[in-house]
Amino acid sequence: MNTTPTNKKINLISFEELIEDKYGTLGTPSREKFETDALAFRLGVMLKEARKSANLTQEELALRTGTKKSYISRIERGLSDIQMSTYFKLIEIGLGKRLNISIA
Repeated sequence: MNTTPTNKKINLISFEELIEDKYGTLGTPSREKFETDALAFRLGVMLKEARKSANLTQEELALRTGTKKSYISRIERGLSDIQMSTYFKLIEIGLGKRLNISIA
C-alpha cells in the first residue's frame, strides 16, 4: 500500500539562490566575506593536494620556501589571506610546479 502523496510539490532553488539567501547579493559586505573565504579555502585545498602529490610534508614545503609549517597549515585550512606572490613561491619554488591563472 503506497501512502506517499504523488502530487506533492517540491520547491527547488538554485545554489546561487541558496548563497544569496544566506550571504546576500554580490557586492554586499557579507557576500564579499563569503567569496573571499571560499577562495582562500579553494586555494588551500589545491595547495594541500599538490603538496601531497609531491610527497612533501608541510614542514618540508616550509623549509623549501622559507616559511613556517604553521603558516602552510593555515593556508591549507583556508585560514590565511595569502598574497599571490607567496602562493606563487609555494607552488613554483616549493613544489616545482607551474601556477596557471585564468579569468573566466
